[in-house]
Amino acid sequence: MKKVRNSLKVAKWEFKRNVKNKSFLISLVLTPLIAIIFAVLPSLFAGGGDTPVHVYVKDDTGIWKDEVAPLLKQADLDWSVTLTDKDQKEMEKDFRDEEDMAYIPLTKEAVEKGQINYLTTEEIPDSFASDVQILAQPLQHLRLTEAGLTDEQLQAVSTDISFTAQELAGEDGSGDFLRKAVPGAAAGLVLFSIIMTGMMIVQSASQEKKEKVSEIILSSLTPSELMQGKIIGYFFLGILQVGFWIAVALPAIAIRFDEFPVMDYLLVPELLLLVFIALLGYLLFAAIFVGLGATMEDMSSTSNFQGMILMLPFFPFILISPVLSDPNGLIATIASYVPFTSPAILILRLSLLDQWPWLEIIGAIAVLILSIWVMIKIAGKIFEVGILLYGKNASIGEIIKWVKS
Repeated sequence: MKKVRNSLKVAKWEFKRNVKNKSFLISLVLTPLIAIIFAVLPSLFAGGGDTPVHVYVKDDTGIWKDEVAPLLKQADLDWSVTLTDKDQKEMEKDFRDEEDMAYIPLTKEAVEKGQINYLTTEEIPDSFASDVQILAQPLQHLRLTEAGLTDEQLQAVSTDISFTAQELAGEDGSGDFLRKAVPGAAAGLVLFSIIMTGMMIVQSASQEKKEKVSEIILSSLTPSELMQGKIIGYFFLGILQVGFWIAVALPAIAIRFDEFPVMDYLLVPELLLLVFIALLGYLLFAAIFVGLGATMEDMSSTSNFQGMILMLPFFPFILISPVLSDPNGLIATIASYVPFTSPAILILRLSLLDQWPWLEIIGAIAVLILSIWVMIKIAGKIFEVGILLYGKNASIGEIIKWVKS
């Protein structure tokens, strides 16, 4: 019980010390702010460049006000319409020094021939050619009326045939990509954030070793209590970071994508397992980092071996492409059982698969838990000796010797 209390004291001290750190606070606020800026700016620039098209219409048919204008309002076209009596030659003179302008002559002769030749400036949006086709239906209706057809005949020939696409889902309805991807993305954010925060353990242990603070701390604590306290403290620091980011991200997503039911996709039972896998990943890498920090005298003078250990959390990025192309493939399956790649690959696979391979999941989690236990034991031996070794970085031979002792 005393060991637990001592470890919690260390965790509380590490949490308070880092949560007041300026660099941590800046990264805490700046990271979601940058993400929001990059998400919002493109739409602002895109929206700011839209200007209404000034459309001049010569309506000799008399259908614009009652039949065409309601269609334009329903289609929500960005047109500024002005009715005019000018012919094309007069409008050409007006168009010479103007932008985003169009002239549509709805003459009786043009309607009878079924060919409307309209005039535009060079700067007219490319979408105008397709938008103007909305006039075809009322003009066609006018031609049929003048042909002397009855109301029933008009309704039959003027009704369009529509095609509606219906996506074929799986038998269990699990074909919705977003329903699988959103919990996976949330768990991936948890894993990434707490591992990045956990990497601060290396710097903390190295700094305490360099400044010989560890000697004072270990006069009242055991090395295992100090190590466990660091792991717990940085875990809660990572959870604080993730919680803040999610609290900022959810309202931003709700505002930016109001039709996107993010909470319905996020709060699903599968999220619990995915987050549990992410937490196991943190415990594994935290044990590695705390042991590694005890072997380093200075962060700026790490050996190639120590540098490779620091890169272990990023190794799954190499496997993203084969896992995406075949989530049930050999590479994805093997990577699910390798402790250093297991957390990230499992989360990615489960975000892609319709049917979860429960035997593989249970086996991979069992291997991961066993690896965490072994790694904590190894890290404890390294930390116990290395934290009091001054003057140099430990070599591979020395680390192996400590583990065997």
